[in-house]
Amino acid sequence: MRGKDYMAVLQAVTEVMGEAIHIVDASGKTILYNEAMARLEKISVEDALGKPFRQVFGSIPESESTLYQALVNRREIRSKQQTYVNIYGKQVTTINTTIPIIVDGQVVAAMEVARDITEIKDMSDRILSLQDSISAGSRTQPKPPGPDEQESEAPRPAGPGGIRRYHFEDIIGEDPGFLQAVERAMKATSNTASVFIYGETGTGKELIAQSIHYGGKRQKKPFLAQNCAAIPESLLEGILFGTEKGGFTGAVDRAGLFEQANGGTLLLDEVSAMPYELQSKLLRVLQEKYIRRVGGSKDILVDVRIIATVNESPQELIDRGALRPDLYYRLNVIGITLPPLRERRTDIPILADRFVKKYNEEYGREIWMIADAALEKLKNYNYPGNVRELENIIMSAVSMAEEEHVLTADDINIQQGYHEEHSAISEFGREGETLSEYLADIEQTVIRRYLTSNGGNVTKTARELGMLRQNLQHKMKKYEI
Repeated sequence: MRGKDYMAVLQAVTEVMGEAIHIVDASGKTILYNEAMARLEKISVEDALGKPFRQVFGSIPESESTLYQALVNRREIRSKQQTYVNIYGKQVTTINTTIPIIVDGQVVAAMEVARDITEIKDMSDRILSLQDSISAGSRTQPKPPGPDEQESEAPRPAGPGGIRRYHFEDIIGEDPGFLQAVERAMKATSNTASVFIYGETGTGKELIAQSIHYGGKRQKKPFLAQNCAAIPESLLEGILFGTEKGGFTGAVDRAGLFEQANGGTLLLDEVSAMPYELQSKLLRVLQEKYIRRVGGSKDILVDVRIIATVNESPQELIDRGALRPDLYYRLNVIGITLPPLRERRTDIPILADRFVKKYNEEYGREIWMIADAALEKLKNYNYPGNVRELENIIMSAVSMAEEEHVLTADDINIQQGYHEEHSAISEFGREGETLSEYLADIEQTVIRRYLTSNGGNVTKTARELGMLRQNLQHKMKKYEI
């Protein structure tokens, strides 16, 4: 097979793979540039193929060009963020992995595999801008009424930006185990030690975290929250610690969440989703009380209380290497474990009643009570989504009510197939059911269960199911999930 034929085969293979790939030879001329890369960089294949890559991507300085570093310095660069302007003046942000191809000790080519994160980068910038405005609002709140002023009995206002603030009065429950966790949280308001909250998805971890903040000495200072699983690893460090202009291509001077939350509290939700290396940097911040922006050289003192949460057993996370044990011990100064709703079933009627009142007002309904049969149906369900799922069930029932004043068992829409854990998978052999239909029912049930337990997080669900995210999305579309 001729070299030209090999290139044709390689080009076809890269198109089928779907990855954005760019290969240059030792002189820097582009010898392979597939359609996925062209779409990512918003140019045509013809714009790059056969041309020196520095001619096409001249806006990137040589010192920051991953392809240049691979060719000239033999550097293998993994998961590097780049923001640059293409030949048409459009800005693109990517995550690149670039490797030199070495044969007999000589660099003969360099290959780059890229992923487009332009929209994610824009989203992270908006997050930081929004958080900055929220924290600024917290710093400029009106002073509380003086001793001679009458405090209003009006409902507690939302925080800056219209974000709801939660206090201990908003916490509902009479279960002894749950009340023990709440009592521990209330004691945490008297100090500024780090707090580590473990509870399944939907058990109320943020409600507890906000109650600790707004019940303590830092209540007039910012409360900021970041879900560590919701942001790509490559952007999370910049969001937390900020960026310094010149730190990487496209970087600007921007304060991170630690600086924005200075004097207040930073909630790190799903902290175990944070990359292991970044966890060590967080540990250093907790110990040294200063941060350094990405690309910066100046140490910035910060005074931030950290509340961290996880929705899996901390020991299991440590055992499989998802959570650094030293970080866990540093965060777990005050440890709080929230029981799942299936372990506090006596609270189900209390919670359901509160949610009925809430959605009566929101939807203009007049539901007076929940029938006994409906309550039994609610109490017999295992709630993989916990309190959040119970609220969604009641919200659905109230929103669909018309002239009714009583919610019956028929009004309680719990999906058949997994409303009880032991009956999650139906018995095979229903009339007219084929094996493929039966297996599809099982697959759909399992996907729904995992999505619910993960709060709809597709990436985490795919990881736990051991499948590609794209494959999970395809199945969700197939089953209309």
